[in-house]
Amino acid sequence: MSARPLEGFRIGVTAARKAEEQVALLERRGATVEWAAALSLEPNHVDLAELLAATKEVLVGPVDLFLATTGIGMKTWLSAASEAGLYDELVAALGAAEILARGPKSVGVLRANGLRELWAPESECFEDVLAHLRGRDLTGKRIVVQEHGQSLSMAAHALRRQGASVVTVPIYRVASADDPSPMFHMIDLIADRELDAVTFTSAPAVGALMEAAYSVGRRDDVVSAFQSDVVASCVGPVTAAAFEMWGVPTIVPERSRLAGMVKQLETELPTRRDGVDVRLADGQTLIVHSDSLLLDGVPVELSPAPLSVLLALLVNPGHVVSRRALLAALPSGQAGSEHAVEMAVARLRAAIGTKAVLTVVKRGYRLAVG
Repeated sequence: MSARPLEGFRIGVTAARKAEEQVALLERRGATVEWAAALSLEPNHVDLAELLAATKEVLVGPVDLFLATTGIGMKTWLSAASEAGLYDELVAALGAAEILARGPKSVGVLRANGLRELWAPESECFEDVLAHLRGRDLTGKRIVVQEHGQSLSMAAHALRRQGASVVTVPIYRVASADDPSPMFHMIDLIADRELDAVTFTSAPAVGALMEAAYSVGRRDDVVSAFQSDVVASCVGPVTAAAFEMWGVPTIVPERSRLAGMVKQLETELPTRRDGVDVRLADGQTLIVHSDSLLLDGVPVELSPAPLSVLLALLVNPGHVVSRRALLAALPSGQAGSEHAVEMAVARLRAAIGTKAVLTVVKRGYRLAVG
């Protein structure tokens, strides 16, 4: 691979935080970068009065279940409680509850304050926390939900339907960029297919871009571009999930890190532009270019889900791709569970050969290359 693997590619960056670091990483690899912050440079606006009112509501009675969603949110909440003289009472109330945490950052803050989670999903997705509770009889249970930058009122309604009493605690709200002009320009670049990829490091950034696109009448154009020519690169599955309602396929690195996202683009973009030619272990030749597929010179038609799996496996042929990464790569409406991955793999095997995709127990799948 070239020392500048992204030479000739034009990539959009929507991050507000750590944007300079991301731009530098991409430019060092040869990319031309367009930057437009989707969110305010100081996005986490705390309404202290609202937060303390919610805290006092939490303390009115015992807490049976506590759902922690973000590390920065927990830190902000506990700091505000400390300044208001409510820290000890709050920690005691939460400590008596069954605690479910969304991911490692919230777990870290909880433990630093003497609180211990009972369970956290490997996916780091809040949807999986809700799935963990689905089917349980929550009648009479009092649940506290720590919100992040966006409202979780729909999640609260779902829990109430299971019989729970729910208190949501709004820690902060995420604001869109103060000057929307750069984002409007980014939207035009995406809609006109003048970018090869756009990176996203938070779910609210996805929402902000789509809202801005709607305001200028180009949301359908943006969705269409992402579904065909422009790669939506997300730092992790939580960010990628924000695209599901639009039917936008995404790529997600196996580890939710900025460097991993950039590294994935290094292999993904050249593959999409130049196509890929691999010899399978059974001797057949597989040629993929854009959405066309040839197996020993014969065209093969694949529906979006198995095609997404194949493209993910081709990023690094022969190497294992986790079920989690394949799940994130599936198009909207098909990324609900690992069963969707199994179905997509089954259809892919039916199209290119049952021995072409190998199952690696407890790890994922890999393409059997010769």
